[in-house]
Amino acid sequence: MTNYFQHHVFFCLNQRENGEACCMEKGAEAAFDYMKARIKKLGLNGEGKVRVNRAGCFDRCGEGPLLVVYPQAIWYTFIDNDDINEIIESHLIHGKVVERLVV
Repeated sequence: MTNYFQHHVFFCLNQRENGEACCMEKGAEAAFDYMKARIKKLGLNGEGKVRVNRAGCFDRCGEGPLLVVYPQAIWYTFIDNDDINEIIESHLIHGKVVERLVV
């Protein structure tokens, strides 16, 4: 069986109500929107390519913001769009894990 997408990216977009650390408070939604738009602009979206989705809590709130790339199950943290661009270019396009961002 083959995967429908070459890479499936999930962003934790959980918002905690108790004031504890969470990915949403660390810019995850803006990064999600940026990656989704960038993937589309580069023509990397669609069957056999890349899919970017929202997800609930990954239960690793202190390490966030987080995204995970399947089917490899590589967990990344990120700070800004430069990090997102590096994940796209290195991992999603060239298949090379961005070790400095792995959690």
